[in-house]
Amino acid sequence: MKQIQKLLMIVLLGVTLGFSQEINRYGTTTASFLEIGIGSAASAMGEAYVGVANDLSSIYWNPAGLASIKQSEALFVIQPWVIDINTFFAGAAVHVSSIGTLALGLTQVDYGEMEVTTLEHQDGTGEKFTANDLAASLSFARELVPWFSFGISAKLIHSNIWRSNANAFALDLGVIVNTHFFSVTDEKKDGMTIGMSISNYGTRMRYDGIDLLNPIDISLYESGNYGDVPGQFRTQAWELPLLFRIGVAVKPIVSTNHKLIIAADALHPNNNMESVNVGAQYEMHIPGAGKFFLRGGYKALFMKQTEYGVTFGGGIKLFFMSNHSITVDYAYKSMGILGNIHAYTVGMTF
Repeated sequence: MKQIQKLLMIVLLGVTLGFSQEINRYGTTTASFLEIGIGSAASAMGEAYVGVANDLSSIYWNPAGLASIKQSEALFVIQPWVIDINTFFAGAAVHVSSIGTLALGLTQVDYGEMEVTTLEHQDGTGEKFTANDLAASLSFARELVPWFSFGISAKLIHSNIWRSNANAFALDLGVIVNTHFFSVTDEKKDGMTIGMSISNYGTRMRYDGIDLLNPIDISLYESGNYGDVPGQFRTQAWELPLLFRIGVAVKPIVSTNHKLIIAADALHPNNNMESVNVGAQYEMHIPGAGKFFLRGGYKALFMKQTEYGVTFGGGIKLFFMSNHSITVDYAYKSMGILGNIHAYTVGMTF
């Protein structure tokens, strides 16, 4: 009897696992703009950045990377998205000795102006409406020991569609660990880096507003003043796009003027299939002037039916006034039938 029960359990487990591999949760979360990557460097590396993060874009990828910032820093990103959607990011960070790094970030997505349509006027009523999303982040990161850093971000999320809106609160958490593994210099800073982060752990979002008001006739078949009873559509509350990332980065080439980083991230989202991002960055130091970067990668390996693919880009970092710098980066991302994406980033340290 026990053998039969065990066999049934094995069969049931196999069936469950088989179905779980086919089931997905496409379209079951809201605030999809939170899944749009920030920063040209990360985008050009196929978004394999959770173990590489070391600038202000770490607010998005892994807040622990903010601990690498030892000066005041500012970052601005412009990323035209598909079908005339535009993404903007602005951030600033300050390093406070003996405390850590504090940072502020603001992400906005503008969906442009659209025609108002109804069943009676399907070509448009002549009115226009707009939609936009916004996320404001407050982050803190600290290097506890030379080989371990942690970070946390708290963010307010706001979404607006004409006269209806929704709000949410979320946390991002991350750690970065430096190891001796594969170090060509026998120093941890040049060894394998392991990064982990969880993004968008927070409340649900529910849209509300005057656009959802609708008069209701509570008695269609009776005469009287029933046709204008105030009513309101009640929308469902939706989860945020929760995402867990784990990544590794190695530096097979480390010298005075040259450095090569190879990175890979594994992603586990709550609204899609698991996937892997891979990327690389070549860095050349120009003595007395700055640094030059070349990057390439591939996003969403092993994901079925995706429009993501090849990424590449580059950048330059120029030093001035002894300890100040300005960085300009560019990234290209292939989006298949949706077109190609270009991201432009300007960063400053002071």
